[in-house]
Order: sequence, then C-alpha cells, then structure tokens
Amino acid sequence: MLYIFSGLPGTGKSTLSAALAQELRATYLRVDVVEQAMRTADVWMDGPAGYMVCYEIASQNLRLGLDVIADTVNPIHETRQAWRDVAGSLAVPFVEIEVVCSDEHEHRHRVATRVVDIPGFAPPTWEEVITRTYQAWDRDHIVIDTAHQTVAESLLTLREQIDRTRKTG
Repeated sequence: MLYIFSGLPGTGKSTLSAALAQELRATYLRVDVVEQAMRTADVWMDGPAGYMVCYEIASQNLRLGLDVIADTVNPIHETRQAWRDVAGSLAVPFVEIEVVCSDEHEHRHRVATRVVDIPGFAPPTWEEVITRTYQAWDRDHIVIDTAHQTVAESLLTLREQIDRTRKTG
C-alpha cells in the first residue's frame, strides 16, 4: 500500500506520517530529507528532483512488497498524479491523505517553533508557508485536521478514515 501524504509545512504532516510509518513498520520517505541530502552533496537544483528520487525509491520498496509512506507537501495536481502513477504502475493500492491545521494561530505557532530534525535544514518561514503554491484538491481524499489534537488522536482519526476508505473503495 502506498500512503500519499500532503499538506503545507507546519500542519503536522511529518509527525503524523512518521507515526503511521512506525506503527506499520513501513518504508518512510520524506522529501525534505532527500532534498537536504542533495543540498549537502552540492547537487541540489530547485525543481522536482527530490520528488523524482522519492518516486523511484517508493517504486523499489513497493516492488519488494513493503508499505510505503510518502511525506511531501505534494502541492500541485501533477505531483499528486505522479504518486498515483507510482501505485498504478505496480497495481498497488494507495490512499491520499491531506493534513491541515485549521487554526491559523496554531499553525503559525507550529511553524515558528518547529524543531529542526534534519541537520542543515532551514524550515520555511510563516510568510513562505502562506505564499506557497498549494492547489485545491480536485478528487476525494482523506483530510486530517490536526488543530487541537494530539498526535495519538490524529493517528486514531487517520486509521479510522483509512479503514473506512478500504471498506468503501
């Protein structure tokens, strides 16, 4: 199964997706880690390279029969379709999950106080988060609002939504 996470920085996406990966013992792909490694290796160029690396690593792990958690902002229709194409090319089921924080004050606070867990990574500022291109979804997907919820509560809600999606899908 491919679990495709998306959402703006500071919504709790990485925290929630990492918690699910740990629970499922799944392969965890975080584009921020890939892109920072590319910067450190001095091979970084703005563009889709980090996503493309993640697509290929996801494909390899899915071929091995492993569940994969993809943690990316996934801000535009093209990146969302590319993740679906990864699953489709291997006839693997997928679920799309958008993580949001509906409380702007809480979201801003998270962005301002976030602890960097990737050496050398410079997280975006609030201004960069709110001006980032992020296209509205044009298809059904799971939405998890992490505002005023603990990670455990958000994870429980996510598991319930995934189970519901599997039963109706």
